Amino acid sequence: MPEILEVTTLRPAPGLTPEDFVAANADINEYLKGRPGFRWRRIVVRDDGTVLDIVAYDSIEHARSGAAGITGEMGGSPVHEAIDHSSVDWQFTTVLQHVEP
Repeated sequence: MPEILEVTTLRPAPGLTPEDFVAANADINEYLKGRPGFRWRRIVVRDDGTVLDIVAYDSIEHARSGAAGITGEMGGSPVHEAIDHSSVDWQFTTVLQHVEP
């Protein structure tokens, strides 16, 4: 079964931390849990403070729909004010290999 990752690289808005960005995602997390095809989400931080927000879906159609809802249906979410929008790099990727323990 395919796995599509929505991978977003960003920096928190000026004056905010990666932890502030995570806290601003409470409503987005609940939204994602109800989306068709949603599998999981991870938010990680690099040593330089850059955040990687990775969301997994079961198809590209579900990934596109979920992403569109975050900017559309969830446009009023506090998360949008927690992002330095000039830093955002956003893309869909297809998992080629997944290794289980």
